[in-house]
Parts: sequence; structure tokens; C-alpha cells
Amino acid sequence: MLGFEEGNAFCRFVWVNGPVIVGAGPSGLAVAAGLKEHGVPYVILERSNCIASLWQNKTYDRLKLHLPKKFCELPGIPFPSDYPEYPSKRQFIEYLENYAKHFDINPQFNECVESAKFDEACNLWRVKTVSLDGGVAEYICQQLVVATGENADPVVPEIEGVTEFDGEVIHACDYRNGERYRGKKVLVVGCGNSGMELSLDLCIHDAKPTMVVRSSVHVLPREIFGKSTFETAVLFLRWLPLWLVDKILLALAWIILGNLEKYGLKRSPIGPLELKNRQGKTPVLDIGALQRIKSGEIQIVPGIKTLSPGTAEFINGDKIKIDSVILATGYPNFCTENGFPKSPFPNGWKGKDGLYAAGFTRRGIAGASSDAVKISQDIVRIWKNDMKQQKGRRQI
Repeated sequence: MLGFEEGNAFCRFVWVNGPVIVGAGPSGLAVAAGLKEHGVPYVILERSNCIASLWQNKTYDRLKLHLPKKFCELPGIPFPSDYPEYPSKRQFIEYLENYAKHFDINPQFNECVESAKFDEACNLWRVKTVSLDGGVAEYICQQLVVATGENADPVVPEIEGVTEFDGEVIHACDYRNGERYRGKKVLVVGCGNSGMELSLDLCIHDAKPTMVVRSSVHVLPREIFGKSTFETAVLFLRWLPLWLVDKILLALAWIILGNLEKYGLKRSPIGPLELKNRQGKTPVLDIGALQRIKSGEIQIVPGIKTLSPGTAEFINGDKIKIDSVILATGYPNFCTENGFPKSPFPNGWKGKDGLYAAGFTRRGIAGASSDAVKISQDIVRIWKNDMKQQKGRRQI
């Protein structure tokens, strides 16, 4: 390690005899574990002060995994057998902490990556970071693994009149539970899994939620005849084309859930699996919000036209009184112009010049795990070849 003055700041230069992994969430931990098993050195950089910071710091209390645990395991270690089929947020965090401990993964916390550039002259990556105390460092490596995940920073849409609204406006990442909203009228903007579950949680805490549904949405039962809908779809896809599986899922959803359009939930003409593949838009897996919508406890409204003190006006001309607004509007992505690797799944994990991307498959934790295995295997192969060449040169 070397250090030099750079401008007015002292900059540490760190040579990494292996890859730099950016992000200590599930994707980064899985890559690190695969490397650790084969003795490949690495450095893992995390801008937060803990692993899985999104799960620990930006999720609501009642969150559970939407898919059965067997589809959410990281490579090498299964969930404990006494965990329920759909582990809670706390259980998943404990699983990740135990995973990091088992593989002796020790991220460099509070180091935010400011830039990453490939130096063509040296054939190396230069990763510049700034730490919480203002320290500057530049990590130099042959491989760079971007494992920041699909959900990095919140999307905050521009809403006319939001600065004039006199109530609270927060993103879903800052929502924990509905306790402080008891008796209040809350506008939830967004109808994905987060929007649905926040609306349900608000109902449970005796708040009065209204949910903005601006576009079409696929709502499916979490289970079909006692079996996970996701698992059912995976089983069907082994034998049937995707378009036919979509039709089967929608037919079963109609039988179980009924016609949802009369409640303001219009389905997309594109099937749920095809929509997920094309746009990364995940269908809602219902865990109770739909019943509250049918009973009228959760009101459905179209897009917002404008906000004013204590009031929301919608594109259909309707107005309602509200006390607070929660933006369940998701997270943007980065890596390319649209936030994802240029090569589509399943080939997006590897780029040029030793660049890798883990967890950008739009296929959840299972996709991130698949990426991690491929990435770690590829880096291990390169590292072993380099070691053989170095050994051969020493013998000569």
C-alpha cells in the first residue's frame, strides 16, 4: 500500500491481488464466498456500515421473502431447517450474517465508490473510494465485480404541488410500520409488492390507505392449491412454452382471485412472466392486501394530477383529503443507460476487461446466486492460470 497527496487530500493506493467487489449485499457475499473457497484473495467494498444494508436499513418491519426459502439460498449454505417457508426480514438478515461469518467475509465498510475506470495502458482497474471520515483511496485490481444490486437508491418521482403539500412525504425505504399513522389518511403511490404490503400494514395499524395505481398490474396468489405460485411456474416451464404458462397462471389467478378490474386493478395484455422477462416488472404476489381492497379498506385511485395542502387531486378529477404520502416507487439501477448489463440474461454477468456484474438479472436472489457462481468460477480459473504461469517463470 502506498500513499500520496492528491490535491488537498491524502490518497491511499492499494494493490489488490484479486478482484475488487463493490457491494456487500447477497450478490457480493455470494461472489466472495465462491472466491474464498478456492483461496482467491479479494477486497469487498461497502458504502454502508453493515452487510445487506438495503435489507437492514431500508425495508419495512413486516417484510418476508416473497418466494420459498429454497429459491433464496446463497451458494454453499441452505437456510436453517427450522426457518419457515417464507423467512422474515430478521431471519434473512441473520442468515446473511451467518453466511458472512462462515466464509470469513470481512467487507471494508463505510467506503463509497466514487469512480471506477479501466486503465488501458496498465490493463488494470482503478477504483476510487471516499470513506466516512473523508479519507480517499484508490484500489488497483485486474477484475472488478459490481454487486450493488438492482435496488440501490430510491426513485422519487416529480409530483406537481409536492412542495406545497403540508403533510409528510416519505419513500417506502423510510417506512418501518404503520404505528404512527393510526387514524390518518395515507396516500400510497405505487402498486407493486411494496405498495400492496405497505397498504396492508397501514390497514392493520388502523390507518386509512389509498393506493395510486397508474398503470396495469398483475396480481397473483402467492400460492396455488397449497404450492408456491413461483414454484408452480418453474415446474410448468420445464415442459411448456412461456406464453402458455402465462395463460395457465392467469386462468388460475382468475379462479382464485376473481375479476380484479372492477376494483381498479387492470391486468397488462402482456403475461406476468413475459413482462418480467421484457421489463423486469415483478407480478404482485398477494398476501392479504387484495381482500382489503375488495372490502374497501384500501381505496384505489388513478394517477396523481397535483397535491395541495391536505389534498390530492387525480387525473380523473377526483379529490381526497390526505395526511401523508408514501412513495412505493421502487429503485433505479446503474451500470448502463437503463441500469442493467448490455448483454441480456443469462449472459449479463461478464463484460469486457475483467468487469463482472452480479445481481442484475431481474430474477431476484436466485438470479444473483447464479451470477455469483459463474463469476467466482471464472475468476478462480483466471487466477489459477496466472499462478501456474508465475510458477513456471520462477522455475525457468
